Amino acid sequence: MRRRRAGILAVAARALVLALVLVPLGGGPASAARDDRAVFARVFPDAESFGALAGAPPAAPAYRGGKIVGYVFFTRDVVASTGFSAKPLDVAVGIDLAGRITGTEIVEQHEPILVIGVTEKDLSDFVHRYRGLDLRDVVRLGDAAGPGPRIDGVSGATVSSLVISDAIMRSARTVARARGILGGAAAALDVDSFAPADWAALVSDGAVARLRLTNGAVDQALRARGAPGFGPAGVARDPDAVFIDLYVALATPAAIGRNILGRRVHDRLMAGLAPGDQLVFVAAAGLYSFKGTAWRKGGVFDRIALAQGDRAIRLRADWHRRVDRVVAAGAPDFREAAVFVVPRAAGLDPTAPWRLDLLVAAEAGERPVFATFMLPYHLPGRLIRASAAEPGPEPLWVGVWRAHIWRIAILVIALAILTLFLVLEDPIVRRDKLYHLLRYGFLAFTVAWIGWYGGAQLSVVNVVTFYQALVGGFRWETFLVAPLIFILWSYVAVALLFWGRGIYCGWLCPFGALQELLNRGGRRLGIPQIRLPFVIHERLWMIKYVVFLGLFALSLGGYYRVQPVVEVEPFKTAIVLRFAREWSFVAYALALLAVGLFVERAFCRYLCPLGAALAIPARLRMFDWLKRRFQCGVQCQICASRCTVQAIHPDGHINPNECIHCMNCQMLYHDARTCPPLIARRKRREAARAGSVKVGGVKTGEGGGDG
Repeated sequence: MRRRRAGILAVAARALVLALVLVPLGGGPASAARDDRAVFARVFPDAESFGALAGAPPAAPAYRGGKIVGYVFFTRDVVASTGFSAKPLDVAVGIDLAGRITGTEIVEQHEPILVIGVTEKDLSDFVHRYRGLDLRDVVRLGDAAGPGPRIDGVSGATVSSLVISDAIMRSARTVARARGILGGAAAALDVDSFAPADWAALVSDGAVARLRLTNGAVDQALRARGAPGFGPAGVARDPDAVFIDLYVALATPAAIGRNILGRRVHDRLMAGLAPGDQLVFVAAAGLYSFKGTAWRKGGVFDRIALAQGDRAIRLRADWHRRVDRVVAAGAPDFREAAVFVVPRAAGLDPTAPWRLDLLVAAEAGERPVFATFMLPYHLPGRLIRASAAEPGPEPLWVGVWRAHIWRIAILVIALAILTLFLVLEDPIVRRDKLYHLLRYGFLAFTVAWIGWYGGAQLSVVNVVTFYQALVGGFRWETFLVAPLIFILWSYVAVALLFWGRGIYCGWLCPFGALQELLNRGGRRLGIPQIRLPFVIHERLWMIKYVVFLGLFALSLGGYYRVQPVVEVEPFKTAIVLRFAREWSFVAYALALLAVGLFVERAFCRYLCPLGAALAIPARLRMFDWLKRRFQCGVQCQICASRCTVQAIHPDGHINPNECIHCMNCQMLYHDARTCPPLIARRKRREAARAGSVKVGGVKTGEGGGDG
């Protein structure tokens, strides 16, 4: 058995190496140099000429008759837009002085799902629908409820539609506010504009504030309060040496935070912010630690605090995010650095002056004394702009979750029911009718509601996208814009630890559920079932792993390379688009379902790359819920012969990489009329109750016997 597994792994490894060799070097097809003027003319057709891209955020003025009539810009320059694939997304947009969009055009995109049944024309038609929209309106995509104009998204590319829509509207509003098009006089924070700056430039214009204290200055302040100085008495210290070199900055604006922390870290922190939250960066070098150690136990930092007017803001431990590296060129070698996520409820106004207070304690006899050193901070004026009095737009994913609240609630309730079923599986599988009602009822729900209605079919593309996001700049909001997919993946991640891959493959995969339900109906109609010999069946398992490894290797060279392999999944055709697709894709999906009538879940067993991806961590599960007896595989082969996907080896053990946790074997395990050990036990008990053994002609086991 071990040699057989080693052989399978060796073949899979060779396939991966071959796929990697076949991937040409480079990240994608070469593209022609961008002709900005030609693009500008298409997105602002009424303009006669255009200026240069300039300002913060960068935008080019559009002229007609020698006067400015609007602006054109690229979303990538304004909000660093990225797609669902975490790859660059760039859309050219034009806006007039009335705050209306004059045109849009996609310049760059790398969306993975756009290679599956969605054409460039579909995407182009989608962005063109934004022409004429007022930037003050709230755009609704698809069937989202609420006021404002409605725009139909790209069928089968809902998440990408949301991401592109957000890039267009957010960048357009940012440019419009910066150019005074939307009006308003309320002070607002410019969080989107960005220009590279080194450490010296950040300090010189006040983006980063500095406080440098020497040992002598600190000792002098403490002596004025009755203490002999800092530290143990009698210990001589150089009065000119640095006690602490302290820096503070508001890291929320990209112009500051991205230069200090780097794009990836700053984007990750920003993605986790609620509206109104702020990022405060603190770093220091020198003898004194501004963090200390008390915060680890007490939950509050006792050496630093924020202050604004008469408001004091104590920094909490749960606001703390450690910073391992400051990326700005010329930054000092810090002893420690951190970012504090200050919630809106704390009351910090980032556009008004505030300060960081540093507390230094010393002993004065039997009592402690404190010296407070203040580090004032005032955000540079270039990052404070006039904007409309109304609050800024909420994060895209928040609106999406609110619009789908009932779908989310239904899915969460369904997952709670499934979890209860899994935890209470023993009493349920002992009741055949209850088990079958729950099993096939849930599978029907999975196909009809999760799949065809909700479109929440997970795909191996999600796995590849997640990996690309990790290596290319992870942002939670990228995945949060698809709430049902996000919830399912979160549940599957937890289920992998407790039960293995079978919970998704056996209960929550719409295409897998469709195969099983059709096979169930086929059996009732008398369709014969084909059961492959185990030695052949076991070797066919390898196919799906080779497919997954090949797809993953190809994706390293760019998403456009994976199309031939991704099409092995019929999910988009059969579930997301509900067979409304070109005949070749429909024929392939129907062929797989037809094979599944004779070999139950044939696609799941031998071809599914998502099943292979989930099987890799399946052995990390913490519990073995499926019970076995020592007779299994030795004296009895009933469970193995009736396993719906042949996941039980002839020796009786269950392969967690192939098991779909349907619990059919557990029904047999508890069936006293099918399981041989239980049959023998039942017969012994019946014989004992019947008093079948007689001694001397007197029936024993009865109350009146004399024994």
